[in-house]
Amino acid sequence: MRILGIDPGYAIVGYGIIDTGNDIKVVDYGVIETPKEDTLPVRLQTIDEALRVLFETYRPDEVAIEELFYFKNQKTVIQVAQARGVIVLSSQKYCERIFEYTPIQIKQALTGNGHAEKRQMQYMVKSVLGLSAIPKPDDAADALAVALCHSQINPRLNINMCS
Repeated sequence: MRILGIDPGYAIVGYGIIDTGNDIKVVDYGVIETPKEDTLPVRLQTIDEALRVLFETYRPDEVAIEELFYFKNQKTVIQVAQARGVIVLSSQKYCERIFEYTPIQIKQALTGNGHAEKRQMQYMVKSVLGLSAIPKPDDAADALAVALCHSQINPRLNINMCS
């Protein structure tokens, strides 16, 4: 089973792709960056086009997307919500098996603590995936965490990464 995890944003979208089975293996991870000098519609188009390439290249079976959490800056939350809408629509066009997780669910699945700190999450991503270093940038590590959460929570994948 190939899972694409996505950490939404409009300036930076993190992605992490894992394969599950007997083991969990990293296929790829990184970020989609949109230039700040571009208008929001152009940035949304950049995200859509980059996601199309990811879907066509890696052909994930399922997509796991982090749900939005509250931002203090209302302008930022609106832009991130618009980008997230593009991400969900792109995912629907290419995959149709879309799952959404809150930050608390992701932290709970990886650390057993729904209020874990970012460093704990990054360490668990590195540890579970057998990586030599914490994935950079943070958005890519967060996206891998979303994919791992899905592999842990989705019972039909029958994986227990904590054992």
